[in-house]
Amino acid sequence: MARYRAVDLFAGIGGIRLGFEEAFGTDIETVFASEWDRYALRTYKANFRTPREIAGDITAIPEKDIPPFDICLAGFPCQAFSLAGFRKGFKDNFKGLCRGTLFMDVARICEYHSPKVIFCENVKGLHFHDHGRTFKIITETFKELGYTVHWKLLNSKNFGVPQNRERVYIAAFRNDIDSSGFEFPEYTRKGKVLRDIIEEVPVDTRYYLSVNYLETLRKHKARHREKGNGFGYEIISWDGVAHAIVCGGMGRERNLIYDPRQTSFVPTSPIRSAVNREGIRRLTPRECARLQAFPDDFVLNLADGHLYRQLGNSVTVSVIAAAAEKIKEVLDKNRF
Repeated sequence: MARYRAVDLFAGIGGIRLGFEEAFGTDIETVFASEWDRYALRTYKANFRTPREIAGDITAIPEKDIPPFDICLAGFPCQAFSLAGFRKGFKDNFKGLCRGTLFMDVARICEYHSPKVIFCENVKGLHFHDHGRTFKIITETFKELGYTVHWKLLNSKNFGVPQNRERVYIAAFRNDIDSSGFEFPEYTRKGKVLRDIIEEVPVDTRYYLSVNYLETLRKHKARHREKGNGFGYEIISWDGVAHAIVCGGMGRERNLIYDPRQTSFVPTSPIRSAVNREGIRRLTPRECARLQAFPDDFVLNLADGHLYRQLGNSVTVSVIAAAAEKIKEVLDKNRF
């Protein structure tokens, strides 16, 4: 049997779980998972066989119905705190769910079960949202529950992937556990560049921008340049580092690349004009997965639109694994 039992709350496609499994190996077992997005569930179930049943809306699940656990993995939704959103924090409301307050479900579940460790990941904006008051509420809540809180702002580009992605990471240890020597890692692997994650063979023409859309992007960028803004598409060098991948929309056009390997310009998806012959394309879902340090055997079997959103919403597995290794050191030192 595994030494540590974990729950995977707001599991998404399982990035946090994957990082902890990389660090803990057979010493960890996921005994409960929750995710309400049906498409994320399909990806999760395609890659993880346990637990057999994945819970849905965590707000409707009594804490007593969750099995006992040692480690809480909680990538609670970040939209309420993101720089890209309205940053309403605990007042944010979406489809009847207060996304900002979903953190409170983490608190109620952990108050009931008193796990050894609570681990959270969220956007950079969480730290200074509402002049720091939101972050203070979160950390003070953990302290009131009897935990010592450690946190750090880490950048994925320092953990073996060419992606400039800053996120806040929180590790809260129960007060009877000596975590005085715990420190988040700041760097683990030699930096990589975009060419390290580019697909090995020419990709389908559906990833290449149409002539009309490329012209639209150029006009959009020119308009903002005239206003003194830096908005607009960007072509990243193969020897460069990508911007943070996002869920969708125009944000993906900040990570275009020049790839002349495709010599067929026959469209394989509905477009209103010809495929551009300049070699300008989007990153593929597999390349985005590599930017998040997902292994190549991680199953991506949904439509591209769903995959882009899921990967943009997910975590960088290598950062999670590096942090999890430090957490495991503390737990092993305490002989749990």
